[in-house]
Amino acid sequence: MEAVETIRPFLAILISLIAAGFILKADKNPNLRESITLGAGLIKFLIVISMAPAVLAGATFEYTLFEFVPGLDIAFRVDALGLFFATVASFLWIITSCYSIGYMRTAKEVNQTRYYSCFAVSVSSALAIAFSANLLTLFIFYEVLSFSTFPLVAHKGTETAFNGAKKYMIYLFGTSKTFFLAALILTYNVTGTLDFAKGGLFSGQGSPMMLTIIYILFIAGIAKAGIMPFHAWLPAAMVAPTPVSALLHAVAVVKVGVFSVLRIIFHVFGVDLMQSLNLGIPTAYVVSFTIIMASIYALTRDNLKARLAYSTISQLSYIILGAALLTPNSMTGSIMHIANHAFSKITLFFCAGSIYVATHKIKISELNGIGRKMPWTMTAFAIGTLSMIGVPPAAGFITKWYLALGAIDADQIPILFVLLASTVLNAAYFIPIVYKAFFHIPENPAADAEGNYGIHHDDIKEAPYFVVVPLVITASLSLLIGLFPSYFMALAKGVIL
Repeated sequence: MEAVETIRPFLAILISLIAAGFILKADKNPNLRESITLGAGLIKFLIVISMAPAVLAGATFEYTLFEFVPGLDIAFRVDALGLFFATVASFLWIITSCYSIGYMRTAKEVNQTRYYSCFAVSVSSALAIAFSANLLTLFIFYEVLSFSTFPLVAHKGTETAFNGAKKYMIYLFGTSKTFFLAALILTYNVTGTLDFAKGGLFSGQGSPMMLTIIYILFIAGIAKAGIMPFHAWLPAAMVAPTPVSALLHAVAVVKVGVFSVLRIIFHVFGVDLMQSLNLGIPTAYVVSFTIIMASIYALTRDNLKARLAYSTISQLSYIILGAALLTPNSMTGSIMHIANHAFSKITLFFCAGSIYVATHKIKISELNGIGRKMPWTMTAFAIGTLSMIGVPPAAGFITKWYLALGAIDADQIPILFVLLASTVLNAAYFIPIVYKAFFHIPENPAADAEGNYGIHHDDIKEAPYFVVVPLVITASLSLLIGLFPSYFMALAKGVIL
């Protein structure tokens, strides 16, 4: 594989860091501030996508920022897996920035300059993780991402927001410092390097017991992946504004978690070592528990964002499940779900934000008949739910098809039942929302003792264009990826081959 030394990976990371500084300077000029955000997003995406032809042809792009000692450096490398994640993150930053303009202005949110600057830093951190050439670089920016998203989670400044943000940091910072860092140190002691390698970096070094301990420490240390019992931070973080929730669930934080787990499985341990240590199938069953239990929790939530949060916890484990089955088909489904889930779930969160902006309603039980007043929003929501359930031609079907084939290849029939059960549960907690929105008649009971009326939608209309257009785009793309998956499929195949 040809390695090309170029500054492009670092420039793709740096552009939004520079933009964050200019955003802070443009505090008194909202139009300029938001133009900088959109301009930086577009430049970042163009840099990322400019590397695609060479990476699809088998090349990699490398850039070393500086070296501490031999085997320990801050370095970046663009390979198929990194480009896959970076393409999704950089493109969705543009869309989320457009959505943020409509949402933040309409909702009259405070501290918008801080919001946009932290947003820019967090996306830079996500791309740095995507392009990390080694565990040290990944770990550093994993931590930077946690700190840069803390102000976003606590954005509203209320006691509830600070409590949610505190829980967010305790889980993410506590597990990374306790387990992830320990695994990183042990890995360096065993191998003398932290550089990712195709097929793994251990190369027969270390006893089976030691390697198993290191693997468990890595998995426990990546709480951003949302594996139970390290998942509680994610519902707590839903106190943030909806664009932040979309960022957490589709663009940055949780995707960084599962991406990091894929790096551990594919490029730290490698498929052969995972199989010889018998680590894959136990991992698959652990995340299967998360898939089912999170779906059951989702069924019990009336708050729309909370239901979406537990859905995310379940859906993230599909990615880890496919990687852990260690078959070509399952690994393809795993990687593809990074994009499939990103476009579909960000659509659902955008729709939740659109409903809030237009109605200030947050409960599913209050949405009867709302689809008649907000047809664009609720049609997009319906498309997102079809993808989450796995109905063709939506993107999520590709995920479940390849995961099912992978489970058969691995001779793991119980995993097929997990996929079937989770699909039924997906339908059970999503379809009633769509049905209520389009086919139920809004209730309008008499006023209560305090003069508050029940559910009525007389004055409701669609949210502003800056809110509705992005969700229509992401919903359309979740269908197009299902119909034309060739770009992402080629990158996924490039990781496996």
